Amino acid sequence: MKITVDEDKCCGAGQCVLLAPEVFDQRDDDGIVVLLDAEPAVEQHAAVREAVAVCPAAAIELSEDA
Repeated sequence: MKITVDEDKCCGAGQCVLLAPEVFDQRDDDGIVVLLDAEPAVEQHAAVREAVAVCPAAAIELSEDA
């Protein structure tokens, strides 16, 4: 699994951080997503998939190939 984020699309809702705090964080100044782990451990995959699904701005992209 490989994750990419589009900071320009991010609206700062923070759902990704709530669901997968080991993988995502937010900048303090504007709440924009910060990717902490582009290739998370298998234990994080379900949470990451849920974060992608609930992101209101569709700012997170996921590739299952990696």
